[in-house]
Amino acid sequence: EAQLVEYGGGSAQPGGSLRLSCVASGFNLSESPMTWIRQAPGKRLEWVASIDNGLGSTVYGTDVKDRFTITRDNAQNTLYLQLNNLKTEDTGMYYCAKGYCSGVDCLLRGQGTEVSVSS
Repeated sequence: EAQLVEYGGGSAQPGGSLRLSCVASGFNLSESPMTWIRQAPGKRLEWVASIDNGLGSTVYGTDVKDRFTITRDNAQNTLYLQLNNLKTEDTGMYYCAKGYCSGVDCLLRGQGTEVSVSS
């Protein structure tokens, strides 16, 4: 059974950094594009970033571009999201998902890890 489990959430101050991890099991990460999505309190799911399963090409949402970095370690079957220069509006639950998707269309995603940014 394919599963995704996120780690690394926590609290940070504005301008701080966090690194999220997503460990995949039941399938080879190398065979699939992967995506991070997030949901702020009281808001819809929002696409954050995606990475392909070939050359590692990445795409980012406008709100996180130049601050967040998505990477993958196929040998460890793990996906990462480096969050730098955090803003209060980055607060929310962060989910990794299999494939390219943007929110409710993500068919396989983890249980999420919570990020809280406040001063």
